[in-house]
Amino acid sequence: MNHTSQAFMTAANGGHPPNYERIKEEYEVAELGAPHGSTSVRTTVINMPREVAVPDHVVWSLFNTLFLNFCCLGFIAYAYSVKSRDRKMVGDVTGAQAYASTAKCLNISALVLSILTVVITIVAVLCIFFSASRLYT
Repeated sequence: MNHTSQAFMTAANGGHPPNYERIKEEYEVAELGAPHGSTSVRTTVINMPREVAVPDHVVWSLFNTLFLNFCCLGFIAYAYSVKSRDRKMVGDVTGAQAYASTAKCLNISALVLSILTVVITIVAVLCIFFSASRLYT
């Protein structure tokens, strides 16, 4: 024992170890009926969530698959999203989080690359249109 624990034992109990029987009797509760004596029952309720919320990104993946499917990244993201949902249904939270993280990265990549493709296409079409209009005027 270190010096601080010895000081605690000597200060609290006059140098004697704590009386474990007395402590046990103070917190003992009868199994049936009301508690004996004038002691009251102390209860503690701990609310634990049954399920950890793991976003599976299925809707985002489906949107990317149907509208912005750049190099099939949306479809691959959808496959990972479905795997994430399956893992969540089984109860494997760690696996569901891993698949959901991969689906999220693929969805971000598909979205960014698709937006860049649309912007580059619009700029190219406008450049071609203006250069063609200059030739014919």
